[in-house]
Amino acid sequence: MKRILCFGDSNTYGYRPDGLGRYDETIRWTGRVQEILGRDEYTVIEEGLCGRTTVFEDEIRPNRKGIDAIRMIIETHNPIDIVIIMLGTNDCKTRYGASAGTIARGTEQIIEQVRQFAGNQTRIVILSPIHLAKGVGEDGFDPEFDEKSVEVSLQLSKQLKRIALSNNCSFLDASTVAEPSTKDREHLDEEGHEQLANLVVTRVKELVEGFYYGII
Repeated sequence: MKRILCFGDSNTYGYRPDGLGRYDETIRWTGRVQEILGRDEYTVIEEGLCGRTTVFEDEIRPNRKGIDAIRMIIETHNPIDIVIIMLGTNDCKTRYGASAGTIARGTEQIIEQVRQFAGNQTRIVILSPIHLAKGVGEDGFDPEFDEKSVEVSLQLSKQLKRIALSNNCSFLDASTVAEPSTKDREHLDEEGHEQLANLVVTRVKELVEGFYYGII
């Protein structure tokens, strides 16, 4: 039985772009990955939290720092074969003023924690998140972001790929297959969850079957 931990924010949680709660497990990408891979040979562990950052403290909502949560989550679910980390969107909020490089370094700290508490045998996939859409901070959308946030989100993939390469992690880019919903300009819609699930399943199979050796 292979155990896969999906560690992320609201797009791993499955937050609906219309604000009406959470997609059910048949729609969100983590649930789709479980369904495609099957329950006989795989267990997909969902650890998505709305507002989760890499290392930044949210002054409005406590307990959102990924670096503070990852050890407890790893030790709760060990042994784990694959850890998929998709964070960075919330780090783009204006209050943090973080560059893409700074966000990537936060992700690197989480990688170090995974290696320490899950072990070197655990494969790590860095999944760069979808981009924020232009206008995400406009009235009626999410005032925690602005156009600078959008620019940073567009630069995340390059920086996260660099961190993945330097830490011997696998890398995927969600923005190559999915876009944010037009309803809120930041969250995956149903089609996006489906496309992301397919991308992840392909890489998981490559890792498990030993056919994946590179970084791209």
